[in-house]
Amino acid sequence: MVRLRLDLAYDGTDFSGWARQPGRRTVQGEIEQALGRILRLGEPAMLTVAGRTDAGVHARGQVAHVDVPDGSLAELDGNRGPLDVHERLAALVRRLGGILTPDVRVHRVCVAPEGFDARFSAMFRRYAYRVSDAAGGVDPLRRREVVWHNRPLDAGALNAAAARLLGEHDFAAFCKKREGATTIRELQRLDWAREPDGVLVATVVADAFCHSMVRALVGSLLAAGDGSRPVEWPGQVLARAVRDSGVHVAPAHGLCLEEVGYPAEPELAARAQATRRVRTAVLQRTPSALGDAALEDE
Repeated sequence: MVRLRLDLAYDGTDFSGWARQPGRRTVQGEIEQALGRILRLGEPAMLTVAGRTDAGVHARGQVAHVDVPDGSLAELDGNRGPLDVHERLAALVRRLGGILTPDVRVHRVCVAPEGFDARFSAMFRRYAYRVSDAAGGVDPLRRREVVWHNRPLDAGALNAAAARLLGEHDFAAFCKKREGATTIRELQRLDWAREPDGVLVATVVADAFCHSMVRALVGSLLAAGDGSRPVEWPGQVLARAVRDSGVHVAPAHGLCLEEVGYPAEPELAARAQATRRVRTAVLQRTPSALGDAALEDE
C-alpha cells in the first residue's frame, strides 16, 4: 500500500458537507468515487480528512490522505509505457480534473511522508469568515462566500471582543456538545480586518475546533460589532461555559477552511501519536462516547 496526500478545494454550496452520507452528495463521496474509477480499485477508497466541514462550508486549503495498492497507480500509465511515480501522480491530478465537477478540485497529489496522517498530524487549522455590512447587500458575484450583515459593523469593537476569547479555554458555550467530546481548545488567533472592497474577514486559528465553534464565535462577535451587545459579552459567555440562547450561529457559507498546518516531516508521526493519545484518554473517561472525541471540526 502507498499513502497519498491530496490537497484540495471546494465550493460547499451544493454539498451536504464533507462526510460521506447515504443518498446525499458529499465532497468525500465524490472524490472517493472518482479515485475508485480512475485507479480501478476493487474496494472503495477511504479518505481521511484534516477537518470535516458542514453543509455549505467551503475549503481552499483542505488536506486528505488515502491508502491505495501500489500497483493501482500503474493504471495511470496509459499508452505511453511505464511512468515514474511523479508522472503517474501528475496524471492522476489531470484525470481527477476531468471527472470531478467544477465545484471540487484536487490541486496536488503526492506520496505522503512517513508518519503522515492528514487529520492527526495537523498542528493547526486556519479558517476565514467573510462578512459584508454594505448598505445595499453583498456583491452578487460573491454571494456564495460572503454573508450580508444588515447593520454597520465596527472593526475595532469586533477585535476588542475577539481578544477576550484567545487562549486555551473550555469553549462549551460555543460548541454543539457531543457525548464524550472535549470542548477544550486553544484559540491561537482571532482577529478581523476590513479589505479594500469593504468586506470584513475574520481569521480564526486553533489546534482544532469543536462542532459549530467558529460560526458560533463569529455570531457572538457580530453582535458586539454592531452594538447589539457590549464588547465584553462574548468573553462573559465563554466564562459561563454553557450554551447561551443569545449566541446565534453565523451562516455556513461565510466560512472557508484556508489552511492546515503540519510539523516538519521527522515530527509527523510523533504529532499523530500525541493527538491520538488525547482522543483515547477522553474516550476512556466516557466509554460510551460516539464519534470522535478529540477533533470535531467545523
